[in-house]
Amino acid sequence: MISAKSTLAVLCALALSACGSSPPVQLYQLRADPPGPLAAAPQAASPTWALGPVLLPEYLDRDAIVRSSGQATLNTNPGERWAESLRDAVPRLLQQDLARLRGNDAVWRLPLPPGMTAERHLRVEIQRLDADSAGRVVVLQARWTLIDPSGASKPVVAERRIDVAASGADTDALVSAHRTALWQLAQAIAAGR
Repeated sequence: MISAKSTLAVLCALALSACGSSPPVQLYQLRADPPGPLAAAPQAASPTWALGPVLLPEYLDRDAIVRSSGQATLNTNPGERWAESLRDAVPRLLQQDLARLRGNDAVWRLPLPPGMTAERHLRVEIQRLDADSAGRVVVLQARWTLIDPSGASKPVVAERRIDVAASGADTDALVSAHRTALWQLAQAIAAGR
């Protein structure tokens, strides 16, 4: 007959061995360089924009890569994580991409450096940024507002849905599609579409 102490020891050993067999975590990064060819920077001086805030939904405030499933379910894989918070990565990449498209001195993040002013303030709300249940398409839904801080002109409000097909079924292709969607958003904002 097995004693209670022996049973407890076996259970503890099993629990400890299960902890040690966790799959390794794979980290994924949204690369700084935008996908595809870059257009030449504008020659004429562009009006200065101040970017901020860039809002993301609460469900993206995690390190797990999110995939949709069904009508209302979101799935994550504990072994696949973002290397950087999307709350940090998305505004940084959006500012970098807009600066590439409009000129390096034409887009700044709030707060502005001392003594600097902006002719327009850009606010961006990411409403959705996730993959479909098959992991084949990344959907980015965003709304942005370009505001004249002097109040001389009315705010310009636009909204866009961007669907980007992943080049493969793996997570690396899916993350690359996330990056392409952000690049296309910057292009739409810069073009005023």
